[in-house]
Amino acid sequence: MPIPEDVTGDEIDRDVRQELQSLPKTLAEDVAKNLVMVARLIDEDPEGAYGYSKVALRLASRVAAVREAAGFAAYANQKYGEALAEFRAARRMTGTVDLWPVMADCERGLGRPEKALDMAGAPEVHKLDKAGQVEMRLVAAGARRDMGQLDAAIVTLQSPELASNSVQPWTARLRYAYADALLAAGREREAREWFAKAVEADRDGSTDASDRLAELDGVEFVDALSEDDEDDEDGADSEDAADGSTDASPEDGDKD
Repeated sequence: MPIPEDVTGDEIDRDVRQELQSLPKTLAEDVAKNLVMVARLIDEDPEGAYGYSKVALRLASRVAAVREAAGFAAYANQKYGEALAEFRAARRMTGTVDLWPVMADCERGLGRPEKALDMAGAPEVHKLDKAGQVEMRLVAAGARRDMGQLDAAIVTLQSPELASNSVQPWTARLRYAYADALLAAGREREAREWFAKAVEADRDGSTDASDRLAELDGVEFVDALSEDDEDDEDGADSEDAADGSTDASPEDGDKD
């Protein structure tokens, strides 16, 4: 797959660069460029990111960072079985538990929420950093909802991190998930309160909490561009009617 000229491979993290040092220089550079493309495209063009991840995987399947990148690219394309296999491979290579939450979420994606809950109670969770533990809590709550256990999902999300006034990278998503669970349980007043709190913490727009809050408040957003398009179409239709013109071809009435 083509690599844009502005991609040098130097954009990757230092840790990944060190992993690639085990490869011949030219090969390491090619792998690095493909990993950069995975990171660049994974949010806006998951299919493209997946394609570059497969190239990197073909070039260096024994590098943990490559297996991890391939896992995230597959995950972004909802290829949960493939993603889980890649994450397991990366974990075997590194011995770390960092991927435990996303592996559990893959189990959810495969329709196995019970397995995700088993993983949420495993010893590996205690080895996660705070961000990882919060992510695991989000996955566990999602698994409870998959199983129709709304009250249990709400309780799962109730934690010191949720109650804290400190804003961390995970705060907006945690508050959003809690608000969404409350709303699903019919607790609209509380849900509105927590969507508002999610908005306060969502500094980079990682959730649509502001839209959900507006929706609860009965605010409707109108797409001005769409309205203009409709007005143009209505004007064109009026002109056609005035001219007596139609879309039918002259031959339509001449068929035997």
